[in-house]
Amino acid sequence: MNAAVRRPDPPALGDVPFGSGLVRPECVLATRAGDLFTAARRPCIAVRVPTGRRKPNGIALRADGSFLVTHLGATEGGVFQLTRSGIVTPWLRRIDGLDLPPTNSVLLDAAGGAWVTVSARLQPRALGYRRSCADGFTVRVDARGAGTVADGLGYTTEVAMHPSGRWLYVNQTFSRRLSRFAVRADGSLGAKEVVCEFGPGSFPDGLAFDEAVHAWVVSIASIVSNRLIRVAPDGSQTVWLEDAEPEPEPEHQAWVEAAFDTGQVDRRHRDGIRSRRLRNISSIAFAGADRRTGVLDCLLGDRLESVRLPAAGVAPTHWEWT
Repeated sequence: MNAAVRRPDPPALGDVPFGSGLVRPECVLATRAGDLFTAARRPCIAVRVPTGRRKPNGIALRADGSFLVTHLGATEGGVFQLTRSGIVTPWLRRIDGLDLPPTNSVLLDAAGGAWVTVSARLQPRALGYRRSCADGFTVRVDARGAGTVADGLGYTTEVAMHPSGRWLYVNQTFSRRLSRFAVRADGSLGAKEVVCEFGPGSFPDGLAFDEAVHAWVVSIASIVSNRLIRVAPDGSQTVWLEDAEPEPEPEHQAWVEAAFDTGQVDRRHRDGIRSRRLRNISSIAFAGADRRTGVLDCLLGDRLESVRLPAAGVAPTHWEWT
């Protein structure tokens, strides 16, 4: 395990948050034009599936201005296309002959492919909040169709493409690992390599690269911590930002860790974070003209928060799109 060090002078959060009245904002995107998009149950992007339930989770902006949005339902998933006029159509509902389980994230790459993650096949999904969970998987979609390219993952959440395009990085939340796969010319993946493992209180969720080729990993933060962790190429970690009240509380952390060790983590532990301002960080986007403003989604918050960062983020595929 790569031990995390804490930055001695944590940065201050931005004085003015973005937006208000959001309900469960999960994934955030930024563009050069200054637009911010988030998948939230309301009032922003929402997907109506046949059951009528709305549970958007991951979001990707397409060149034509439409979005791909993942559906994280109680028992069903999939990826849907959403136009700016509000028209929703199914984009990916089945894989390998089976209906997609609740679906976590979607990423578009520079080659025109899409990467889709499913955290767990277990029902209810809370059964996946276990160290032993290893039934998450990743799908690649391109002009040839869709297929599973990685399986047996420990609660797969966000993925990010290394700036070189040669590696796909994957957060495995309840395995507490950041892993990577070599991306072959045909879009298939090589063997899994563990970049680093995370210690008590850190359950990685959001993921993005900066131009120094560090991976910024956002702790899922609905368990114990609100941490923004910067992971170096060698796997070493720096806790860049942590918001807990009044400090990381040892009794609370011990309670959650005991539940995790015995396979009993549930929503009480996920939603029990105690903090000053941040409420369960789940995603990060690099925004602003210099891409050094980190915009943070907070699952149990009602707005987007921000923090200045030491390096510019790598421009995402959608950076120039509006």
